[in-house]
Amino acid sequence: MTVVVMYSPDEFGRAALSYGATEAARREERLVVVNPTKGDSYVDAKFAGDDELTKLRAMLDRLDVESEILHDIVPDIAGAVLHAASSTGASLIVVGIRPRTPVGKLLLGSVAQRLILDAECPVLSVKPDGSEDLLA
Repeated sequence: MTVVVMYSPDEFGRAALSYGATEAARREERLVVVNPTKGDSYVDAKFAGDDELTKLRAMLDRLDVESEILHDIVPDIAGAVLHAASSTGASLIVVGIRPRTPVGKLLLGSVAQRLILDAECPVLSVKPDGSEDLLA
């Protein structure tokens, strides 16, 4: 079993990572950190660069939990997270969610919404509270 975290190099991804790492340790499960991009733009702020990946790997090495990073260009972001969850037997998916406008609140972000609706396991959506930056 695993805990799968949808990671982005921002406060929302770090909140998801913090909660996911805590849950993986508590459950004594492997942590799978998924950081996909569609590769449809020259720069994707949600796709970790080399410096961020180095920090992420160093932080994961400090944890007392087995971990893996999936950092790929994929055609479908939510599909990549769902595939990672399915193929690793995830017991939980953790995703950071962003504040939305009134119209945006009607619909969650399309990726978060697909994860919640299509995942075979529970999905934990988290908001940053400023205390969870494991990469510091």
